[in-house]
Amino acid sequence: MEEKFKLYRELLLSWNEKMNLTAITDPDEIWTKHFSDSLSCAPFIPNGASVVDVGTGAGFPGLPLKIARPDIKLTLMDSLSKRIRFLEEVISRLDADARCVHIRAEDAGRKPEFREVFDIAVSRAVANMTILAEYCLPLVKIGGLMLAMKGSNIEEELQNASDLIGKLGGKVLRIHRYTIEGTDIAHSIVIIEKTEKTPSQYPRSTKKILK
Repeated sequence: MEEKFKLYRELLLSWNEKMNLTAITDPDEIWTKHFSDSLSCAPFIPNGASVVDVGTGAGFPGLPLKIARPDIKLTLMDSLSKRIRFLEEVISRLDADARCVHIRAEDAGRKPEFREVFDIAVSRAVANMTILAEYCLPLVKIGGLMLAMKGSNIEEELQNASDLIGKLGGKVLRIHRYTIEGTDIAHSIVIIEKTEKTPSQYPRSTKKILK
């Protein structure tokens, strides 16, 4: 497993020279701030779960989770084709069983092949909770979870999103607070259960979501 993480880091740094994948380029910081942080949500993912990483970017948290938890069925979703090309290269080199989808989350949420089919939707550093909930919850099946990886000060952001989370069929279970291993950086994971079907009018268009 360690060798796979090292190869992932090498590919990340190599590709980062020609496209903007990460501002973190110190090898040790990549290990802690990207890899270790990504694995913080692993305890909340059941064995064999279908997981969609929404707005995955350079593959966080999805690919570190797949390396550590090969049992999960992983879909990496991103709107930029150049990121998808990078992810496909990493998946090929790691010989990982994962798929990449070049699509906006709000478009995916209206397609039958993605709508309410995943056990887990996870997202890291993508958008505020109001926007993120509308991206993620339509993808989660009833009984599944949305895991929003956020910073430490999440209360006001979550309060502003609470009404919409309910409308989307979600219920906030709790906020898991943690410190990234080997650092003093405090982060949190907002854990939301999908308790009801998302109404057909959601997700709305990109313009309306970002309004």
